[in-house]
Amino acid sequence: MPETAVARATDLPGAAWFKSSYSGSDQSTCVEVADVRPVLGRIAVRDSKNPTGPALLFAPAQFTAFVTDALTGADGTDR
Repeated sequence: MPETAVARATDLPGAAWFKSSYSGSDQSTCVEVADVRPVLGRIAVRDSKNPTGPALLFAPAQFTAFVTDALTGADGTDR
């Protein structure tokens, strides 16, 4: 499987979706994350406004790099 793939969020078995506690009460700009490593070996990300739509599937190392860059303000150009 490539590092990133796309699947319909409704087709992800056992996905328990959650939002960051930083999302607050405004639901208009949230993403949700689900750990589907036990089944697919990936971390899934979807738009909370479209819960039945597409979900991006990231390899764990790629998702970790994304979160690290987001926390540090890096732009990922060193990869």
